[in-house]
Amino acid sequence: MKIVARAAEAPLDPLTSGTAAEMRPRASRYGLRSSHRSGTLQSKTGLRLPVAIFLIGLVIPWVIPLGTFNLSVYRFVLVGTLPLSLIMWVRGKAGRIRVPDIGFILFSLWVGITLVAAHGIDSAVEPAGILFIETVGAYFLGRCFIRSAGDLYKMTLLWAKVVILLSPFALYEWISGSKPILTALSAIFPTVEITTMGPRWGFWRVQGPFSHPIEFGLFCGSLLAVAYVILGRRRGVLRWLLPAAVGATAFLSMSSAPIAGLMIQTALTGWNWFLGKIKYRWKILWGLAFIAYLVVEFGSNQTPVKFYISHFTFDAQTGWYRLAIWEFGSASVLNHPILGIGLTEYARPSWMGSASVDNFWLLIAIRHGIPAVVLMLGSCLWLTGAMAFKKGLDEKEDTFRLSLLISLMALFFVGCTVHFHGATYVWLMFLLGSSVWTLDASPGEKSLADSSVENFVVRGRGLR
Repeated sequence: MKIVARAAEAPLDPLTSGTAAEMRPRASRYGLRSSHRSGTLQSKTGLRLPVAIFLIGLVIPWVIPLGTFNLSVYRFVLVGTLPLSLIMWVRGKAGRIRVPDIGFILFSLWVGITLVAAHGIDSAVEPAGILFIETVGAYFLGRCFIRSAGDLYKMTLLWAKVVILLSPFALYEWISGSKPILTALSAIFPTVEITTMGPRWGFWRVQGPFSHPIEFGLFCGSLLAVAYVILGRRRGVLRWLLPAAVGATAFLSMSSAPIAGLMIQTALTGWNWFLGKIKYRWKILWGLAFIAYLVVEFGSNQTPVKFYISHFTFDAQTGWYRLAIWEFGSASVLNHPILGIGLTEYARPSWMGSASVDNFWLLIAIRHGIPAVVLMLGSCLWLTGAMAFKKGLDEKEDTFRLSLLISLMALFFVGCTVHFHGATYVWLMFLLGSSVWTLDASPGEKSLADSSVENFVVRGRGLR
């Protein structure tokens, strides 16, 4: 099957209003080319250079002081690309404006308001600015630069290469407990702090280049379903080898949240694979999930949310502590429902020494009020809901859409037991932005995709 590019029928350059053929001189002046050509904003892999630098920057643990700011590599990329991304978005070069686009912008602005209310404008400027860059910058980087199945393939391939490159260092850290990546890179610039945790099951929890083992596991396991579908396109052992390597690397974090994410992605991918010929397989799954919800609701002394929080852990003590976080954190939300408490520690008993909140959604509500979590969660659910009901895609695009849905839903569930921050937060926002192209995709308007992507449809199985 061939994909025929129709470059003359639609604008391809992000900063022009004419066709690619008409505007090529202006495109060169801006340093931009269409996504299927090699240009100054493309890496050797064919992936747009800002995306490639951003993705690699996520695993570079340097914390570079710049005045009063501490900037990481990925923050430098987001600061540089945010104006371009917003220009492309406003001018319609990334498809029409969607509800999550507005939702995430409003979320960032609302967070700024709550921080000013809690701490005053002088103290709020820096954290509000950083959050705006990490939220809007990361989301619109994916929104504007991942615009086709081919772009998603290249991005996933680079991510998998990064994970595989980290794996030997992770294995060494898992066995020895030493931190080779942080130790080596700290000789050049300051890095994130080295965590000191005891062994678990006789092995050391791998931190890698991140600030916590949980972050390492989340990053390395976040796209397991996508890797299986997009990269494991051949039959036989090769189909399983790369996803298995990615999953094994994520497992070295020895953290319950990333492992739960791996389990969810594996279960949903397996469900779709085994019941691929059954038209109503997802409705059946939702029915079973609803039955399980009722069983927990009426057959347990815990709510379904508390049941999930307390049981997806390595030990009972962690589960009970998370229940305490939920109880006292929820009380804080009810006491400060609109503006939250900002970056102040929430009220809790003295025996709860740490002020950390292992719940992404709850912490947003604690710090910035119910409107903030409604904007964040609502935008996420609107996007995934629109993706779930998207029709009219060809087989390749539909397969990619479903794999993205599985990975995103796993991250949403995992967010109930862990807080996304730093590199994992911007990675989540980038993945959300990288999924919007599925809503704009149409079989009648194909971009020129990689032959390797096309081989996936012709020779592979995909999620059917």
